[in-house]
Amino acid sequence: VQLQASGGGLVQPGGSLRLSCAASGFSFVDYVIGWFRQAPGKEREGVSYIQSSVGTTYYADSVKGRFTISSDNAKNTVYLQMNSLKPEDTAVYYCAAASLYRGWPSFIVADMDYWGEGTQVTVSS
Repeated sequence: VQLQASGGGLVQPGGSLRLSCAASGFSFVDYVIGWFRQAPGKEREGVSYIQSSVGTTYYADSVKGRFTISSDNAKNTVYLQMNSLKPEDTAVYYCAAASLYRGWPSFIVADMDYWGEGTQVTVSS
């Protein structure tokens, strides 16, 4: 099982980035795939998730209207399009997956079954 996150970088305030999370080794459509982020000195927090077989999405209030999550089931890849980035979006972003086999998971760190390596997003002028 592997989750490979990519797409982070340095961007100016107001700019955009697209993160990718490529999944392998498990049935993509049987999982909720999401993005968490962790800023220095802060706890890891959920940003957004998608369940591609039913088309359900969720966004934290802090990113609603600016971030868009999507999936390409043929590529087993989830994307997070981040627009109108703010300095407070600076963090390490992690993709994670939670199985639906136990029912709909809570979008919290403890409920996620698999994690990818993080990708750094820095928003600064």
